[in-house]
Amino acid sequence: MNPYLTAEHELIREKVKQFAQKEVRPLAFELDKEEKFSAHLTKRMGELGLFGIYLPKKYGGQAKDYLSLLIAVEEIAKVDASQASTLAAHNSLGIGPVYYFGTEQQKQNYLPKLTSGEHVWAFGLTEDNAGSDSRGTESTGFLKEQEWIINGSKKFISNASSDLSLGVTLQVVTATNNGKKELSAILVERNTKGFQAEPVKGKMMWRASDTAQLTFENCKVSQENLLGNLGDGAKIMLQTLDSGRLTIAAMGLGLAQGAYELALAYAKKREQFGKSISKFQAIAFKLADMATKIEAARHLLYHACWLKDNGHSFGKEAAMAKLFCSEVAQEVANEAVQIHGAHGLVKESEVERFYRDQRILQIGEGTSEILRLVISRNIGC
Repeated sequence: MNPYLTAEHELIREKVKQFAQKEVRPLAFELDKEEKFSAHLTKRMGELGLFGIYLPKKYGGQAKDYLSLLIAVEEIAKVDASQASTLAAHNSLGIGPVYYFGTEQQKQNYLPKLTSGEHVWAFGLTEDNAGSDSRGTESTGFLKEQEWIINGSKKFISNASSDLSLGVTLQVVTATNNGKKELSAILVERNTKGFQAEPVKGKMMWRASDTAQLTFENCKVSQENLLGNLGDGAKIMLQTLDSGRLTIAAMGLGLAQGAYELALAYAKKREQFGKSISKFQAIAFKLADMATKIEAARHLLYHACWLKDNGHSFGKEAAMAKLFCSEVAQEVANEAVQIHGAHGLVKESEVERFYRDQRILQIGEGTSEILRLVISRNIGC
């Protein structure tokens, strides 16, 4: 029983759980091994209605709440963080800015395509000198004859280089006044001349997700591709990250739950000194601590999402949830490997992949250090 969940939420959980177990789990090992993005699984998530699940039906959504999205991310992350990251990034960072800040024309033009599963959209913030400091953006966009001319580069961008990628929301410098940058957000489609996307290979984690390096050389898009108002870039990006932190927290929660379940099952099966290792207090206490931390993380995350779904300020709580869930994922994955012993250190072990995949959760969409800064400011420090 959970006070934040309804019968409809439980139906969504069961539907996504069946998909994750029957369709994602059998492919997860090979996709990770081959560093292969799965267009098939991505399209299946679209067919299940998981893309834009919180959007109105007129845009192709399911008219559910944001918690429904988090439950879907959580269930897939129990099995494979790569597929969960595709779902999370496309919904929060891809669809989110267009839905919350786009004109009606932009929404009608893009959202139905982005909810079907046939296309994904990216979020272009990170650069060599822009990440935690979002105002470090150096990519530029200048208006000339009713067209934005864009130059620069972005790195570590999710869902940006596969054949399914339709485009990206870019933060660029549109003017500089007395050394102060005017930052704006512009929608750039993948087929724009001068837009190049190269997949990033050799990743430690999320090896089956699509991560890209983007370059823009005199890319020209219509002035109508401006998202929001001129100079709204930082506001759009930071508000998008608040919602994105909830999905990353859901990934941490799901990954922790999945690693815990693997560890518990292994501890019950593995015998030493004539009994299962789950009967030894050293192991039992580890599992008890893991279960407790996961339950605390779940309540913190669901409360933060309840605030968002009910129109309340949720930035501080989103930061807390992302910080706590990601660090719980780290602790639980580490203990899960310890319980597995040497069996947890080989590639064939699912828990080995979980251990690698959790590491980005303390970095992406706000490092743990930046989140502590955000929280400390919100509590008056």
